[in-house]
Amino acid sequence: MKRLVHSLYLQVLVAVALGALLGVLNPSLGAAMKPLGDGFIKLVKMLIAPIVFTTVVTGIAKMGDLRRVGRIGLKGIVYFEILTTFALAIGLLVAKILRPGAGMNVDPAALDASAIASYTSSGRALNTTEFLLNIIPKDVADAFARGDILQVLLFSILFGMALAAFKAEGSLVLRFFDELSHVLFRIVAIVMRLAPLGAFGAMAFTVGKYGIRSLLSLGELMATFYATSLLFVLIVLGLVMHWAGLSILRFLRYIREEILIVLGTSSSESALPLLMRKMERLGCPESVVGLLVPMGYSFNLDGTSIYLTLATLFIAQATNTPITLGQELEILAVLLLTSKGAAAVTGGGFITLAATLSAVGHIPVAGLALLLGIDRFMSEARAITNLIGNGVATVAVSRWEGELDPERARRVLAGVAEVEEEEYAEGHVEAVPAVPE
Repeated sequence: MKRLVHSLYLQVLVAVALGALLGVLNPSLGAAMKPLGDGFIKLVKMLIAPIVFTTVVTGIAKMGDLRRVGRIGLKGIVYFEILTTFALAIGLLVAKILRPGAGMNVDPAALDASAIASYTSSGRALNTTEFLLNIIPKDVADAFARGDILQVLLFSILFGMALAAFKAEGSLVLRFFDELSHVLFRIVAIVMRLAPLGAFGAMAFTVGKYGIRSLLSLGELMATFYATSLLFVLIVLGLVMHWAGLSILRFLRYIREEILIVLGTSSSESALPLLMRKMERLGCPESVVGLLVPMGYSFNLDGTSIYLTLATLFIAQATNTPITLGQELEILAVLLLTSKGAAAVTGGGFITLAATLSAVGHIPVAGLALLLGIDRFMSEARAITNLIGNGVATVAVSRWEGELDPERARRVLAGVAEVEEEEYAEGHVEAVPAVPE
């Protein structure tokens, strides 16, 4: 009982189970718990923009070498493109081999196109040019007010570069933002005490609103997606971590609280501040963490990439739409572009799928209606895979830069640093704030 009181991991785990149980036993009451989940996510999102700003500014200003900033950013983009291409190809390959939609024999004309009208209209408006232009805010206050991560990141990089140019003259401003960063992470630690409540409300709403029956009706697709995501994490990301000299299984244990929070809330953003702090404690440089984690939330969506190719071929198979090898390569090429906008809008994965089907042309967009009932349940796996992928990306680029001490990181993953974290939670250590267990 004492461990449950002090362990955020166990509290969230229990809350997720209780939320799912409430959703099954009393669906209407479970659906009414939605404000609990929404409120928690809003609390976290309130902190994301200032945390990204202070972390990036202090990281770049302390580093001083602006060429290194560009090098880290370039390495991050190269890594993101390689890994998301792998994820897209794996989703395509799995769908071809297992054919989860085969035998459904769905008539596209019989599907309710009005149910997906909002997604298809947004999908037609989604294009790469608009996404890139949207990175530039119309004004800085608007970027912070809306919590647009990429816009805040752009301004933060420019601010950090300008501050670095002042060298010693900018030390007073640098100290201010450094201290402010510590205060913000202390607020995160306070907000995270509400994580079990948020996870309970979000899970109760999901199960109560959409029900277990929707899982059973398209269970093969869900099982295929979850299994593919798991194999991607263990094999592909596992190989990346092995190259960095670390264990993927120990890394998953290290970020278990963040994974459970994402599982409960279906939002990878809800764990962004925690992930940034965990990566710094692992030994990744503050400058790499500040650049890579926010960038990854728009450019490194491994779970979403797997879902997009898998769902595209599922719709084609379910509606008996023939797909040639050339068309499969076309789908892959289109998704390499459209997937980068998946984080730019609410319901991004679904809207990006609509944009892809519209661009490809020969797969009925009305087939999206088949996924409406289970998309909410698949979002957990997408968000968790994205979260893990961004953590691994930060480790990989830190190792690529030669600034990760594998031996120290292995000690952290083995739990050697847990005593120091507990002491800090009790007020005995005046070090960098740690997220409560």
